Amino acid sequence: MAIIMAMFGGSSISYSRSKGQPRCPLREKYLQKKNSELSDRFIPMRSAMDFSYAHYMLTTEGNKIKESEGEPSAYQKVLAEALNMNRTRILAFRKKPPKPVDFFPPENSSTSVHSTKSKPQRHIPQKSERTLDAPDIVDDFYLNGLDWGCNNVVSIALGNRVYLWDASDSSTSELVTVDDEIGPVTSVSWAPDGQHLAIGLNNSEIQVWDSVSNRKVRTLIGCHSGRVGSLAWKNDHILTTGGMDGQIVNNDVRIPSHVVGTYRGHRLEVCGLKWSTSGQHLASGGNDNLVHIWDRSMASSNSPRQWLHRLEDHNAAVKAMSWCPFQSNLLATGGGEGDGTIKFWNSHTGACLNSVVTGSQVSALLWSKNDRELLSSHGSPENQLTLWKYPSMVKMAELSEHTSRVLHMAQSPNGCTVASAAADERLRFWNVFGVSKVPKSAASGRNNMPFSHLSLVR
Repeated sequence: MAIIMAMFGGSSISYSRSKGQPRCPLREKYLQKKNSELSDRFIPMRSAMDFSYAHYMLTTEGNKIKESEGEPSAYQKVLAEALNMNRTRILAFRKKPPKPVDFFPPENSSTSVHSTKSKPQRHIPQKSERTLDAPDIVDDFYLNGLDWGCNNVVSIALGNRVYLWDASDSSTSELVTVDDEIGPVTSVSWAPDGQHLAIGLNNSEIQVWDSVSNRKVRTLIGCHSGRVGSLAWKNDHILTTGGMDGQIVNNDVRIPSHVVGTYRGHRLEVCGLKWSTSGQHLASGGNDNLVHIWDRSMASSNSPRQWLHRLEDHNAAVKAMSWCPFQSNLLATGGGEGDGTIKFWNSHTGACLNSVVTGSQVSALLWSKNDRELLSSHGSPENQLTLWKYPSMVKMAELSEHTSRVLHMAQSPNGCTVASAAADERLRFWNVFGVSKVPKSAASGRNNMPFSHLSLVR
């Protein structure tokens, strides 16, 4: 009697026979063929299985190992003849597969399949290539008294004076000395033109000097009610200033009424200011442990919430900040004593992408212009400069020649050399970022003189 059964994978045809009815091999073979045509998967039939043969194969494979040295037993011979063991086996175990070819030889092997050699690790000098005395430098974490302009001239504030050091010929000159009533100098910043230098003072004034003619061209007053500890040029004529009063002011140095915008959000002194490369966003850090990201269009807005993002993850004052040169929306910030972390932010969303514990006060951050590297300067306990590989943040080098906390850092125009000023009254120059990728004609002003120990003060 034929029975049609519905299966999961398709239809299957089988038949049942009454007890004592002889088997019909041809019919079984026919039905087995029809089942394979109707079904999308193989469904075995018990009536088509040879259990004696299967039992023999399962019980004798293990015995072959034991009796491989002798003759098989008489029972095994008779059984093999009765079951026709000359049939071809399906799914039989074979020899082990060959070992895979090793395309990567051991490290101690002198031969290699690939002829291309890995890039050698860059040598990072552990000693500064030049040191200058910097007497009377103000040991104040919140100030910004060092900058390196595109004219390859370093400006540094030492007490009531501002000195210039020309890296192209190693010459030193004094630009300005202010009176005790308005000093000391609390911040310096070169304009993008490389000729004009902005100077923030302890009495809340800002002066703009022409470094070529050595004359003062502008004094900005009424911006702040306290010292001006941070400066940032947006372009050749917009100077942004941050004061002890927590205010951030945009000043147009071309017009008499120079205040053209104000950002309000910090409760304490603004000690860090950086414009993004595009000039669209401004980052500020304060002694209130806050980081703000501002849109340039928000200055003087009547909205009670002017900032684009307020970032509250740091646990100490934030002075160190730097925009990434190869990823425009990436901002790095560093916390002071009590925080000691470097944090990375997405300026579009305000999300904290990573936080790295450094173990010491972070006073400045600089991105490499040639590689994906970040340099940080620190206070106690090591007073060191640390070079990090981004984004893994693996330490590549630690430079520890300073004997007191590092206060400021500045980067040369070609991006290779870094100047660091510390409370030990030393200004050191480090060849930390490797060889410049700028053509020699564009980097002709770079100082290549050997190590020397001089004084900025004559």
